[in-house]
Amino acid sequence: MTSRTSITNLLVANRGEIARRVFRTCRELGVATTAVHSDPDASAPHVREADAAVQLPGAAPADTYLRADLIVRAALAAGADAVHPGYGFLSESADFAQAVLDAGLVWVGPPPAAIAAMGSKTAAKRLMAEAGVPVLGALTEPTETDLPLLVKAAAGGGGRGMRVVRSLADLPGELAAARAEAAKAFGSDEVFCERYLPAGRHVEVQLLADAHGTVWAVGDRDCSLQRRHQKVIEEAPAPGLPAEVRAELHAAARDAARAIGYTGAGTAEFLLAEDGRFFFLEMNTRLQVEHPVTEAVTGLDLVALQLAVAEGAQLPPEPPAPRGHAIEARLYAEDPAKDWQPATGTLHRLELALPYQEFTGTGLRLDSGVEAGSEITPHYDAMLAKVIAWAPTRDAAARRLADALARARIHGPATNRELLVRALRHPAFLAADLHTGFLAEHTAELTAPDTKGVERAALAAALADAAGRRGALPSGWRNLPSQPQLKCYRAEDGTESAVRYRHTRSGLLAEDHPEVELVEAAPDRVVLSEDGLRRTYRVARYGDRVHVDTPAGGTALTALPRFPDPTVRTDPGALLAPMPGTVVRVVAAVGDPVTAGQPLLVLEAMKMEHRVAAPADGTLVELRVTPGRQVETGTLLAVVQPTEA
Repeated sequence: MTSRTSITNLLVANRGEIARRVFRTCRELGVATTAVHSDPDASAPHVREADAAVQLPGAAPADTYLRADLIVRAALAAGADAVHPGYGFLSESADFAQAVLDAGLVWVGPPPAAIAAMGSKTAAKRLMAEAGVPVLGALTEPTETDLPLLVKAAAGGGGRGMRVVRSLADLPGELAAARAEAAKAFGSDEVFCERYLPAGRHVEVQLLADAHGTVWAVGDRDCSLQRRHQKVIEEAPAPGLPAEVRAELHAAARDAARAIGYTGAGTAEFLLAEDGRFFFLEMNTRLQVEHPVTEAVTGLDLVALQLAVAEGAQLPPEPPAPRGHAIEARLYAEDPAKDWQPATGTLHRLELALPYQEFTGTGLRLDSGVEAGSEITPHYDAMLAKVIAWAPTRDAAARRLADALARARIHGPATNRELLVRALRHPAFLAADLHTGFLAEHTAELTAPDTKGVERAALAAALADAAGRRGALPSGWRNLPSQPQLKCYRAEDGTESAVRYRHTRSGLLAEDHPEVELVEAAPDRVVLSEDGLRRTYRVARYGDRVHVDTPAGGTALTALPRFPDPTVRTDPGALLAPMPGTVVRVVAAVGDPVTAGQPLLVLEAMKMEHRVAAPADGTLVELRVTPGRQVETGTLLAVVQPTEA
């Protein structure tokens, strides 16, 4: 009989949303909590919510959350008796798991040997093939008939070190880029190639196993909506799976777990082809970001079960059957219309109509690592929060989640909120026509600017500003008719709107919008009527940044100065840093002829690489940065002299 232990104080070797998620369960179970934090995270919500916190001096993950020695030392100093790795960082490090055990602490995760067995995707594929699990074989010498290819890092995931190759001529360069990114992200530059199935679905099975031989397949999930090979929308159960395919997937996942003596929570990931065949991709030997959708349809607390298994508990013979449907959307600080460019800055407001991390009668849940006032930095992943909706049917869950996101008030850096709403309402998504290229295929329509919506938001912003300036002699007031006042705004897509208004004896009047009637104007609220239809706009201003919210969505605007500085001029060939980050590679030299769209250098920010390309055909005449240089938004990186027509 396996002996039981008792966890009394748990250190979470992570940050943000997952740390808060684990702490929530610990509070319910009566387990004391210890947090660790880097310097930028000193005031983060997860630090305040823990019973104790230990500083990991520094800012970069390599100096803090990736230092196994410092984390083990922190656990011992805080009197913790167990360590939960969360996800990311050291969560899939066999060496870290062993170091925790060697220190006499309980490791809330699978055995180090199981982690090591799945640590290399190439070795894992060989092991799974031996266990009878279908795999996509690695291609050692790809040919034209193998195209398109997917280059993947052997030691990691999350989209890092992955490249789609459609021409063999591009393969050497993409292999080199993938190796460099993989080495930086995972400490190993091993990469491999496999067939790329553009219309394939990413389907996974949640696993939970104890030390007594019980292995659960706790339902399945579809995670096909991805950008840059990173998941954006996930759901449970995976829609449209024939019963026999679902049963085979679950059986293959259980076989995979048994083949490596797995215990704890984990996920077996598969690629599902159009013909119904599926292939093992990898096993994540940890809790997944998308675990809430499985919790929603089963009623299980997977973190509580992780702790119970780590204490030696035995699972019941079978998991509960799923009920209803759940969908999760990842809210990222990024601009999908600008090649998913990450955004930084102060998050002034994150307000959804639901209590934090609780299921309510509306079937909504928010898991977030940030709150109003949080600073979004380039040091960590761009995910702000996960919003999860449960409903009896898939259509109802999608409708509920889209509505919650549309009504949310999210003020601060740019986010992917509008793309999420449009994706959840897209006819192809609602028809469960899912594949990993979905977002790339529909990017144009999912990110198309809402011109009229921006115009009305700018009008509301200008009238709210005017209402806030009312006094004994309001701005623009004259005893006789005069020129109207002018307010200009720039939307996130770069388009500008000019609003002309004047104060009259009957109130504010919008000069250029006679079809719009102003019903009410206050500094934070404007009501407009158009063709008898009233709409309410809620307005909030933070410096020159203005956020206008309606039940249909939000618009972020930048108020432009009345008299622009004539000395501010940008050379048309100048390449400015679009975000704060680190230069990781330079792929061109001064004097090189370049073509429009050709990558010149690569920036890393928020755990993603971003290519900076030539704006036009010409010659690279200046290069101001070298690899390793940290830059701020607007830093001059290079100058291209355009070719004369």
